[in-house]
Amino acid sequence: MKAKHTFTPFWNIVVPVVRGAQSDSAIAFSRALGGTIGLAGLVRIPEGVSLSSGALPARQVRYRMRALADGTSVKARGRVRVAHQPWHDLRPSLHDDPPDLLVLEWPAFFECLGLRPADVLDHPVSDVAMVRGPWPAGTPRILVALRGGPYAELILRIGLALPRASLLVLHVVPENVPSPELPFRGLANILARMPEVSLETVVSPDPAATILERANGADLLVIGASALPPQAEAAIGLVASRIVREAPCAIVIAKSRHAVPLPPAELAGERAGAHAISVLVDKWFAENSFHADEFDDLDQLVELKRRQGLTISLVLPTLNEEATVGKIIRTLRRALMEKAALLDEIVLIDSESTDRTREIAERLGISVYLHPHVLSRHGARPGKGEALWKSMHVTRGDLLAWIDTDIVNIHPRFVYGLLGPLLTSPRIQYVKGFYRRPLRVGNKTLAGAGGRVTELTARPLLNLLYPELSGLVQPLSGEFAGRRSALETLPFASGFGVETGLLIDILDKFSLRSLAQVDLLERIHRNKDLEALSKTSFAVIQVLMRRLERRMGHTLLEEVNTTMKLVRHSDRGLFLEVEEIAEHERPPMIEIPEYRSVRRRATPAK
Repeated sequence: MKAKHTFTPFWNIVVPVVRGAQSDSAIAFSRALGGTIGLAGLVRIPEGVSLSSGALPARQVRYRMRALADGTSVKARGRVRVAHQPWHDLRPSLHDDPPDLLVLEWPAFFECLGLRPADVLDHPVSDVAMVRGPWPAGTPRILVALRGGPYAELILRIGLALPRASLLVLHVVPENVPSPELPFRGLANILARMPEVSLETVVSPDPAATILERANGADLLVIGASALPPQAEAAIGLVASRIVREAPCAIVIAKSRHAVPLPPAELAGERAGAHAISVLVDKWFAENSFHADEFDDLDQLVELKRRQGLTISLVLPTLNEEATVGKIIRTLRRALMEKAALLDEIVLIDSESTDRTREIAERLGISVYLHPHVLSRHGARPGKGEALWKSMHVTRGDLLAWIDTDIVNIHPRFVYGLLGPLLTSPRIQYVKGFYRRPLRVGNKTLAGAGGRVTELTARPLLNLLYPELSGLVQPLSGEFAGRRSALETLPFASGFGVETGLLIDILDKFSLRSLAQVDLLERIHRNKDLEALSKTSFAVIQVLMRRLERRMGHTLLEEVNTTMKLVRHSDRGLFLEVEEIAEHERPPMIEIPEYRSVRRRATPAK
């Protein structure tokens, strides 16, 4: 199995390699963060001395850079600069092509270049991390000390990005702060959702002394520089300066290029939460976004399935898909049942197709159901969500995967890509697929222009109302999988809002960490017209609003809002036609007696 994604928010790092400074700690820190590292060589020649005397030192710096470079993630960045003030030569190029993070050895970088810290920290060209070593060996115990300042998000990102044995976030509140909890409230809410992080808040008359005391039990301390204008005697702030002098462990001091502004007191909690949510989402995106190719070793997936004693069902929801359904069944059965025993069954659940869809599937020997005939005592509703809900009753797998049946470029990755995270990580409950969706306009195909409802409706509204889900690339994709034990406890919307409802409910019930997404490359399918997309958008918005009502505890919409006025054209001009688009909801399947009987489940406690 290929390596799992890790949280790496700093993709482009620059480390100056300075004559006279080893920069070992800065390099070790940068390697631990990951991403790509650019080495910038600097040689300082004293004023009044010819620059030609820098030829030998420049060669030595080049040797050092070659020894550090590995040809892939660590590379030299341009020439070695020889100057009386080489930092001032380097700064314009960093300004034109800014890195995500500039990493400096403290204090050697400044001493060897004859700089004051204020020369770099006053209007920095990028986020800056200054490292005072020696860098700890192995996986360190990390202490992140937050005082609620504008660089809190950056230093928390650094702490989360580093490999570690443990991570303690210490929120130190000075005794004289009138409302100590307000600026930090947003980050505290986010940290509470990260079980791998310990959070402690301490009110202290001497923040520096408190941080130094806790640093005795840490291998690495991460702190923020002062937000006040840099001064020669204390460019990083009085508290940070004392900590750098006295701390017994390695230290990283960070400063953001653009500090998160401290808002007025009455808005502090809201603003802090808005900025802090990106920490949670970025971490989730990096750790829980996969690629289908990571799971293309089918023998290994089958072994994981066998070891865990799991069964797997694939469900194909259909409505008039005779053009594609046969190829989909043949391709997936051959690869995932005959060549590799990954799937235990393929089930087709049909919404009363009027073409040959069911006939083709039956001829190919898979189980076929008409969803109005399943659980008929509970009635039949139109809609995709209704078919998905009823498919849980006619399948037996511990893991369930659904894929749409209009896929032209079907490939086994559409299934094994979804199942991979569930088989490799017990904490993941639900997996969404994403892909590039070409849009066909006449005879032309526009790459990546599909997914109009996703980009114009679903993602903007999720960003607004459920920002924890803002990292999902395609929340409406019809390719998804999950654990039956989770799915049977959730309600299902009856129509096209079903995927949106499931995402929100999984988030609320199982947390963001239980969600994953997988890149399935490209999906070519039939594109819908604008009217159909408009109806889909209306259904998605209904589900979002109903979930919002549930969160707020009161009704926001009247029943009249389940009708949509569609604009029609005729010879006599425009007119309006009213269409009912009501996203009714089915209860959790575990509450249905027939299902409990089949699954031998007891009635759930109320």
